[in-house]
Amino acid sequence: MRWTTACPDWERRIIAGESLIPCPPLFSAEAEAALKIFRALKIVDVPGSPTFEEACREWVFDFVGAVFGAYDAETGRRLINEFLLLISKKNSKSTIAAGIMVTALLRNWRQNAEFIIIAPTIKVAQNSADPAMSMVTADPELFEILKPIPHLRMVEHRTTGATLKILAADSDVVTGNKATGVLIDELHLFGTKANAEAMLREARGGLTSRPEGFVIALSTQGEEPPAGVFKQWLARFRDIRDGKLSAPKSLGVLYEFPKAMLEAKAHLRPENFYVTNPNMGASVDEEFLLDEYAKAQLGGEGSVRGFLSKHLNVEVGLNMGSDRWAGADFWEGCGEEGLTLEAILARCEVVVVGIDGGGLDDLLGLAVLGRCRETRRWLMWHRAWAHRIVLERRQEIAPRLLDFEKDGDLTIVDDPAQAVTELADIVMQVEQAELLAEQGIGVDAAGIGEIVDELTGRGIALERIIGISQGWKLNGAIKTAERRLASKTTAHGGRPMMAWCVGNARIVQQGNAISITKQVSGTAKIDPLMSSFNAVALMATNPAACGPSVYTTRGLLIV
Repeated sequence: MRWTTACPDWERRIIAGESLIPCPPLFSAEAEAALKIFRALKIVDVPGSPTFEEACREWVFDFVGAVFGAYDAETGRRLINEFLLLISKKNSKSTIAAGIMVTALLRNWRQNAEFIIIAPTIKVAQNSADPAMSMVTADPELFEILKPIPHLRMVEHRTTGATLKILAADSDVVTGNKATGVLIDELHLFGTKANAEAMLREARGGLTSRPEGFVIALSTQGEEPPAGVFKQWLARFRDIRDGKLSAPKSLGVLYEFPKAMLEAKAHLRPENFYVTNPNMGASVDEEFLLDEYAKAQLGGEGSVRGFLSKHLNVEVGLNMGSDRWAGADFWEGCGEEGLTLEAILARCEVVVVGIDGGGLDDLLGLAVLGRCRETRRWLMWHRAWAHRIVLERRQEIAPRLLDFEKDGDLTIVDDPAQAVTELADIVMQVEQAELLAEQGIGVDAAGIGEIVDELTGRGIALERIIGISQGWKLNGAIKTAERRLASKTTAHGGRPMMAWCVGNARIVQQGNAISITKQVSGTAKIDPLMSSFNAVALMATNPAACGPSVYTTRGLLIV
């Protein structure tokens, strides 16, 4: 049997309101049997307690049919066993989760089988537990087959002994379960948990000996950029959907706007809200969305982004709080793909370097800032280092740091000396290119002694290393950076690490000045951004060009 889980024409389909399932159920009899059960389940928290049949749009039945229709009853093997549903808030995601798992419990033949719904918190777990219990108690026939045990958030099959457990990752023991079916609710919240990858791997371990098993992950976009396991799953299932990755055992149904619509800002038009809300007119009320959007617009950019992520499933690039740094509003628009260190050295007439670091649980940040010889735009490139102890002390950001390491923007070291050596190597690369300004290294003087020793030991004169005053005295550099970002006379590489750092920055008003400090930003790191301000403070002095003649680079110099 041949089939594909790729859906390369998904953009056309989603705009037309068509199914995002690329192929019909592999085994139609299995799909129909499961759908007969699923359609009859009651949604008790909706007025009139309608059944799924009465309350749901066709996309729900397409998804459920794909899950159960992938099971080959003759061989006892499920041919598609991993699913991701990414959909906007209020599209009955948790209720659908409960219905799928109750159906799985009823269709199961294995004695004492375990089915589990894993939620990141008790509150989220209850969102699936309550509908599951209610579906059973609301149907006398079902109640004779299944036994709800509310205080354990569990439903037990009275004949097979199979169970459906709803577990909260922040309190219940997830390890040790040998589940036949696993449903992961709100996957995006697991992205910030340091142990999420290992925990979910453990929960899925039962599939190795249960070929009929499955894993389903459900999620909306979060109010912060994707991280950890969520980022991994999202990237993989997008590639599967687009046909870039062949994975016939994995199927993604991703309700998100096509790139062209996002670039044209068409997703902001209310008439297009249906694209990521297939339950529009059912569980999603259009008037409610319009009211929420109007409120978000009054609340500012941060509120709008929160609305877009939750209700329109738009991926967040920056975390925009009400006390955000003003430059954050323009940061994404100044990204230039491919702006590497080598590109800066090739295009610029003068370069300065900013350095910021702290203790072992901080990042060591480096910013290389050049002035383009042709346009005089400022071009920035960043790098950071972290001691491995940060992953233990700051577990809430560990998944993100590991993501940045994979991106190549952050190095995690076991020996702090390695970070100092690698940073000095980059500074010397700028120096050897004959581009480093005379007073071209700006540093936060605190905790920088080892770096100064390393640089002076390599021949950098001490007077070329300039201590940049911090706190409110950095106000001028912060304001300069804001203006240049707003006017698009500064560009950066558009890297996720820096978007995260910029989103973490929080301002404090101090008289007529503002400051951005690590203390205000909390455990979220901003060191690479602070290194940028140190570099800006030097470049703002308009250092003399010291690179090769523009005619030499063009090959026009006649000697």
